[in-house]
Amino acid sequence: MKTAVCYYSRHHGNTLKVLQAMAAEGSMDLIDVTTRQAVRLEDYDCIGFASGIYAFDFQKSVVEFARQYLPQGKPVFFVYTYGGAKGRCAKAVKAVAAEKGCRVLGEFSCRGFDTFGPFKLVGGIAKGHPNARDLEKARLFYRNLRVTLKSFIVK
Repeated sequence: MKTAVCYYSRHHGNTLKVLQAMAAEGSMDLIDVTTRQAVRLEDYDCIGFASGIYAFDFQKSVVEFARQYLPQGKPVFFVYTYGGAKGRCAKAVKAVAAEKGCRVLGEFSCRGFDTFGPFKLVGGIAKGHPNARDLEKARLFYRNLRVTLKSFIVK
């Protein structure tokens, strides 16, 4: 099974750390939405979208990338890191998936070190995250997602 994750990870690289832990569990192509302009996502069995959270939602370039490149009906999943409260942070990218008739297989999130805006004044929040426990949970999520995807493809 071929999986691609289209992501944006800046500042402290929290989201990329999580994705690298997941990729260690099996085949996963990581596509940085800021460097790749044209991709063929239809060649993948499953597509993930990942971002740190900015103003309570995915980074806008990830949402626009999904809007432009996500094929109709592909299974998808979402990964995000956040500094403060979890909330409903994947709402914009979930809306794109719904518009394209894509089945959402799951969502993984964890805290990530955050020094954006006023958090910089206090030395940041969620220091030390993602930590080893967060990364193990990310690996477990991806292992389980692969099992779910296998059963989805077989049906």
